Amino acid sequence: MNIQNILRKLRRELDWLTIVQLAISLSIIFIFLILPVFLLVVNSFYSGGTITFKWFERVLTSREYVSLEPLGGALFKIERTGAGVLLFIMEGYDYGIILNSILVALFVTIFASIIGLISALIIARYEFPGKNIFRILILVPLLATPFVNAFVVGKVLGRQGVLNFILRDILGLPYTFIVGGLVGIVIIQTLSFFPIIYLNMLSSLINIDPSMEEQAENLGARGFTLFRTITFPLSLPGLAAGATIVFIFSLEDLGAPIALKGAFADDLAGRVISYRIYQNIISTQGGILKIDPTTYALSVIMLLFAAIGFIAIKKYVSLKTYAMLSKGGRWSPRVRKLSWKGLILVYMFLVPVVIIASFPQAGVVLLAVTDWATSGAFPSTTTMKNLMALVEEPDIVRAIGNSLTYSAAAVFVIVLVGTSTAYVVARKRLPGIDILDIIVTIPIAVPGIIVAVGYFILFSQGIFSGTPFDIFENPGLLLIFSYTVRRLPFTARAVFAGLQQTHVSLEEASLSLGASRVQTFARIVIPLIAANIIGGGILSFVYCMSEVSTSITLASFRPEQGPITHYMSSIIGGGKVGVISYAASLGVLLMTAQIISMAVSNWILKQRVAFLGV
Repeated sequence: MNIQNILRKLRRELDWLTIVQLAISLSIIFIFLILPVFLLVVNSFYSGGTITFKWFERVLTSREYVSLEPLGGALFKIERTGAGVLLFIMEGYDYGIILNSILVALFVTIFASIIGLISALIIARYEFPGKNIFRILILVPLLATPFVNAFVVGKVLGRQGVLNFILRDILGLPYTFIVGGLVGIVIIQTLSFFPIIYLNMLSSLINIDPSMEEQAENLGARGFTLFRTITFPLSLPGLAAGATIVFIFSLEDLGAPIALKGAFADDLAGRVISYRIYQNIISTQGGILKIDPTTYALSVIMLLFAAIGFIAIKKYVSLKTYAMLSKGGRWSPRVRKLSWKGLILVYMFLVPVVIIASFPQAGVVLLAVTDWATSGAFPSTTTMKNLMALVEEPDIVRAIGNSLTYSAAAVFVIVLVGTSTAYVVARKRLPGIDILDIIVTIPIAVPGIIVAVGYFILFSQGIFSGTPFDIFENPGLLLIFSYTVRRLPFTARAVFAGLQQTHVSLEEASLSLGASRVQTFARIVIPLIAANIIGGGILSFVYCMSEVSTSITLASFRPEQGPITHYMSSIIGGGKVGVISYAASLGVLLMTAQIISMAVSNWILKQRVAFLGV
């Protein structure tokens, strides 16, 4: 396309409404996402006024970060105490911070893929009693309870946990099982993330054309052969998308390492990239010059893995596939009834899965309404004191107020930017419009800790000192914009889906009758997609409320401006066992908000499954 054609298209497509929409949206995305990440990359290659790779060399050649031989730990070891008790310890080998993170993410992805794939295949392909109940229970792990769910896992599998109480005090066996370290992180993350793969696989399986499988059956394919040659390849995009998201989420997760290291003094749990970056940032109070430059190198390495995953998703499946889950295929899906033998096998798989996967959330509720945090293996009494603290404790009330304020403000900007960008992408045929589509969706693949480090680099500069954007004085304002760019894809994709269902001829009719572009947008487009805007906004709000990485990192500079997740982190990460039940009460609050928001959003958007996020 020559320059004249491009200019002609620009004159035809650009009007004042589009120019304003693009200017506002791109300015916010550039300042609060692209520029901070760009500066992070630049700083990782910059030292003393010259370009250098020494920070990467220091990281990649140090045994602290990369070691092909174990530095300590053990996947499984047995020790005998002086009292004759056998200790069975599972914590994983320490291969250095970088390799630890990669191995944890890989194992989480593998285990989550296996559980999610089998669960999706059962739900999508078979009819059996209790199916709808299992459909709901499988999604329980998606209810975010940052830090507290890891504490619950520790209460069950730790040295003084429920498992060991049963072995020693009930069964009288001289055995103690201790599960922690990297193995503990893998278990916690697998339980939290496998529903992401389940939902992506379920969507892919439901949308497979049944005639493809029927034709294969006519040619003699049955059972596993049919699955291997037809069903699995056709559903592979869903698995690829879900697995890649799980890998990224595992790599950036801070909840499990902070909880295990803080509450259970588990040093190996802190030897992952996300935790090291977090520790380097929060220990720096003297400005950008005081930070260890290897932090930037570690951040870029994490960003590189996330970018590779993002490119992999783009190769196999459109971003719309996993950003907005389908409510059903065009065809009637193949569903068959199970024999009694098949029914036994299904229940033998699903019942343990939903019980084990849901016990962290159930444990959070138990922590909130009992004295389990301090009573030993089992709670001894119930209490409402912890829930009442939500409205009585000044620090908790302030944290809730901060979260509500930041999330509400972020959603206002998200709706403005998300609606504008979705409209431009859906309705305009501008050169490079696909780039805008990628920019709006790419926050899915940018770890929150990377955004936090980028903000530290940008907003700790002297030009921002004493301004509302001073990261050391007013991190609350920066949290609003970090929420905006990180949760923008939720609303943008919901609005985009609404615009796809709204024919452009309705806007053309309005314009032909004399209405301006602004009037048409306000009186025709907005009312037609209002449900999508509201649904996407609600989901963006609740995921802003439960956002972890940027919240706990930025708020560490001014704790009084911290949101709910920062308060929960300060309790559990600081090992404050006496008030952990307060954090559990906040977890119950977050779960309640998520359940209500998903129910309302699904009702508004007429979906069976809501938009997913961390």
